[in-house]
Amino acid sequence: MYKIEEPIYFYLFGIIPVIVTIFLFVWWWKKRTQRKFSNITLLRKLAPDSSAFKSTLKLIFFIIGISFLILSLVNPKVGVKLKTVKREGVDVVFALDVSKSMLAEDIAPNRLEKSKQIISKIIAQLGSDRVGIIIYAGNAYPLLPITTDHAAAKMFLQNANPDLVSSQGTAINEALNLAKTFYNNDEQTNRFLIIISDGEDHQEESKQAINMADEGIKVYTIGVGTEIGGRIPLKINGSLIGYKKDRKGETVITQRKPDVLQEIAQSSEGSYIDGNKTDKPVNMIEDAIGNAQKSEFETKQFSDYEDQFQWFLGIGILFLFLDVFLLDKKTKWLRKVDLFNEED
Repeated sequence: MYKIEEPIYFYLFGIIPVIVTIFLFVWWWKKRTQRKFSNITLLRKLAPDSSAFKSTLKLIFFIIGISFLILSLVNPKVGVKLKTVKREGVDVVFALDVSKSMLAEDIAPNRLEKSKQIISKIIAQLGSDRVGIIIYAGNAYPLLPITTDHAAAKMFLQNANPDLVSSQGTAINEALNLAKTFYNNDEQTNRFLIIISDGEDHQEESKQAINMADEGIKVYTIGVGTEIGGRIPLKINGSLIGYKKDRKGETVITQRKPDVLQEIAQSSEGSYIDGNKTDKPVNMIEDAIGNAQKSEFETKQFSDYEDQFQWFLGIGILFLFLDVFLLDKKTKWLRKVDLFNEED
């Protein structure tokens, strides 16, 4: 395992194209100037030891040396020990509805992207709490097992879309049952399940709210979309080609239906939250988690990261020395090789 201490220094690699450009310009200028005073044959006789290969090799050594010096400034570190760390927090699982109805644009940019914004901002407010992500439509799937890696959670979240789920619908019951498997029964942490959906339910059995309180799980549901509703756009490569229609050929209008979400939240001592304004659910969830009792749990992580800059610094200085002490003129072995047919 490794980490980068100063990634900002990667921008210094931008000087390498500048160095190459300057080298090519100077080489062109020298050739152009030399030809003003003599022809190529006479120049070779006047400077028989001049070598384009050695000049190019010196440039390569110089660029390699500069590159390794930049890497030494970046200072990659390598984790040499995996240890168990005790942390305090709660377990938070997000269940994100990725059914086609979540693509409706009755709220900007659409219901699904609004849901992602909410989840991302909630994760940003968490401390050492663990997070997991479930996506569901006609079926429920684990997108990210419960983890303390919040950066990974945000990365996986951005990839959530309806194409990841094989069948359409809104299998809320399946998502609830899957969420129960995310928590570790051996660790008595406070447990939160946050469901984000438009509440549109296409399965009769999911109308029966499951009592999650018996599992020690407090459920907060967040509804996105409007009661007026909106059309479901059909797009190819980002271009609109039409709107989803039913079997009768009429355009489907999808509406937010909070009844199921309210029932689930009430049955588990949680709350239903209107998610059309991002700050409201973020602040309410932050307060709920902040006021919850933190439990101690164990997590494994790499520690004792060791600096590796000295290796890059040493290699960089070595190549710069080679560049300094490498002559532009031909050596005996290079005369024999004659890669550029310079003796012709």
